[in-house]
Amino acid sequence: MKILLAGATGAIGRRLVPLLVEAHHHVIGTTRSADKVGALQAAGAEPAVVDVFDGPALAGLLADVRPELVIHQLTDLPPGLDPARMAEAGPRNAHLRKAGTRNLIDAARAAGVRRVVVQSIAWIYAAGPEPHAETDPLDTAAEGARRLTVEGVVELERLTLSSPPVEGIVLRYGHLYGPGTGANAAAAPALHVDAAAMAALLAVRRGRPGIYNIAEPGRYLDTAKAERELGFDANFRSGDS
Repeated sequence: MKILLAGATGAIGRRLVPLLVEAHHHVIGTTRSADKVGALQAAGAEPAVVDVFDGPALAGLLADVRPELVIHQLTDLPPGLDPARMAEAGPRNAHLRKAGTRNLIDAARAAGVRRVVVQSIAWIYAAGPEPHAETDPLDTAAEGARRLTVEGVVELERLTLSSPPVEGIVLRYGHLYGPGTGANAAAAPALHVDAAAMAALLAVRRGRPGIYNIAEPGRYLDTAKAERELGFDANFRSGDS
């Protein structure tokens, strides 16, 4: 399958490219930096330098390559997810989730793409009985920085799930840890970056449109749907972890 992976050089993207290539998919990996082209080529992906905020350029790329499926792993976060810089990155990341996702979905629709798999987050449910299932409400009454994050996620998920004829799959990831994340552990709901990458591959293989909680089992989050429908295993690690 020809797959366009947007955000191929991010924390999850770097772990996902080899999985997709090993599964015999033709991967077009996007990056904003020409300096990262070599790394994508070495990993077996076809590199494409494009900025998701440049709608016409993005639409032109998808029209040229005509992928069968798009995976959205784009974020605007500091290298290594540096905790000291995460607060200042919040507004940029929320803007990417809104405007960047809109551009990507629009380009996918125009290019005839029928399915997209999108990265979301799993720690923004409204207070209520735990563990939270995918049908539980998000914390839309949040204030401050959390409100900005929730608003970005709500718009990202709305665009993904309500843009026919595109079928959208939303992966609500836990807090990442592992190679490239700057952390060896994470607060619940936690998720190793390799398990996050594998969840995206599983969504490509067998995912049905909708939302999936993707994290290590715990009190906060119900991951039974992903385990049942995708075969998700939070213990997955690649060979070079």
